Amino acid sequence: MIEGNSGLLVHKPETTYLNPAIRVRYEREYVLVALVGEIDYAAVAGLRERLFALAASGRQVVADLDRVSFIDAAGIGVLAGAARRAAVRGSTLYVVCARRQTRRLIRLTGLDRVVSLTGDITEALQLLATPVPARAVV
Repeated sequence: MIEGNSGLLVHKPETTYLNPAIRVRYEREYVLVALVGEIDYAAVAGLRERLFALAASGRQVVADLDRVSFIDAAGIGVLAGAARRAAVRGSTLYVVCARRQTRRLIRLTGLDRVVSLTGDITEALQLLATPVPARAVV
């Protein structure tokens, strides 16, 4: 935000983020999807479209949730759907999250049975290099 002469605060377009912000980085062995903000019912449409397309591509997908401040059932559903699409194409969705509360939610919902849940990017990349046993499709 920038304060103008009138004393009003103005948002510059280049600093405005969709909620959640989605950043995608393509690497040779995987696609990294870094999410920032809240993932709730009101915000999942764009995430669903993007994540489902990446998962259906057959590439390994790493979803970094470390900067996600909130996720609800709709967000968990998007991750589960992306995991199913990845599995159909013979790939895996890796979810990176160190936040205790989010990890607990992922475990309580059973999402950890269909995604590879890791505490950090390094752990996810190590798993990428290791063959993953088949996961249940929910």
